[in-house]
Amino acid sequence: MGQLINDFEAYRTKMNDRIMETANTNIKRFFALDTTTYADGALDVKTKEMLGLVASMVLRCDDCIKYHLGKCHEAGVKHDEMNEVFMIANLVGGSIVIPHYRRAVEYWDELKSVGGLKQ
Repeated sequence: MGQLINDFEAYRTKMNDRIMETANTNIKRFFALDTTTYADGALDVKTKEMLGLVASMVLRCDDCIKYHLGKCHEAGVKHDEMNEVFMIANLVGGSIVIPHYRRAVEYWDELKSVGGLKQ
């Protein structure tokens, strides 16, 4: 895996484990709700992850962007689809999203290079 991906995944895993050591019932339920919300339902996982990515970019959360980029990659989002997702996020969020767009493209490129994603 690439360095960006390794660093993000290692930190996320470490801190999620730390949080769960002392998490109360409500925090555990919230984490579970987050997980189950992105499962297949009326919308498929791929669509839900693309929606999550748009929301994360508009809200300007780099950790969330990386997370949803990884999930989009796992769900088989193609390069052309990702470009449209990026366009929607920039349109909805405005020019303030551009720095997050840059980092998202960098992370997506790394996911493609290590995961063999087709263009």
